Amino acid sequence: MSSDITDHPQTSFGFRDVTAKDKPKLVRGVFDSVARQYDVMNDLMSGGIHRVWKSTFLDRLAPQPGRMLLDMAGGTGDIAAGFLQRADERPNIGKRPPAEAIVCDINFEMLRAGMDRPALTRSRAARLCADAENIPLPDNSVDQYTIAFGIRNVTDIPRALREAYRVLKPGGRFSCLEFSHPVIEPMQKIYDQYSFNVIPWLGEQAVGDRESYQYLVESIRRFPKQRAFASMIEDAKFARTTVENLTGGVAAIHSGAKI
Repeated sequence: MSSDITDHPQTSFGFRDVTAKDKPKLVRGVFDSVARQYDVMNDLMSGGIHRVWKSTFLDRLAPQPGRMLLDMAGGTGDIAAGFLQRADERPNIGKRPPAEAIVCDINFEMLRAGMDRPALTRSRAARLCADAENIPLPDNSVDQYTIAFGIRNVTDIPRALREAYRVLKPGGRFSCLEFSHPVIEPMQKIYDQYSFNVIPWLGEQAVGDRESYQYLVESIRRFPKQRAFASMIEDAKFARTTVENLTGGVAAIHSGAKI
């Protein structure tokens, strides 16, 4: 007796519904295609504002010596590099060891695209090709967990959140930077026009890949709104959850603590 619903649960790939087992390879195909131009396209698509968002995100992380960061969906490593650089600039009271980072991504091409990043060539920065839903790290092993512009590509988000909770040490913090939903209606309309008309066109003109950037736009629209995602974080047992909208909600920082 077969059961398509049980055996092949559905999930979203942009505006398409696909089986959960097919989504990882579809997402992998997108990022294989865009990896080499990923950072350049981020600048083009956002007019450089993604750098401001990431700087704000790093401010909220308050990197310190002695901390171990797991940067999930870390791609080319810009968040991990910023974390290590900022930790090095902090006064090292108590002579703690230098901060360390693990850049983890399911897509090897994205990791390879960041291999030449100077801040990540040091021995205290490692790379790990692995899935956010199955992290090959021990329980209670990292101080901070970050995921920037990656959670919406995960097949089973609740499972990924539970994995984040598992690998964090007690007192550790989950921090997520992700595209979200503008909180002002006129901005939403302008954002929709720009996203659906300009971003795929930029992908086609700049890197010859309209389809991948069409998916990226659609995946943002399918991602839960701010309060709904905060509830998912709370359901994964995180406490003291916060939401901070950036640029009127075009992006948002979500965080929660493991108590």
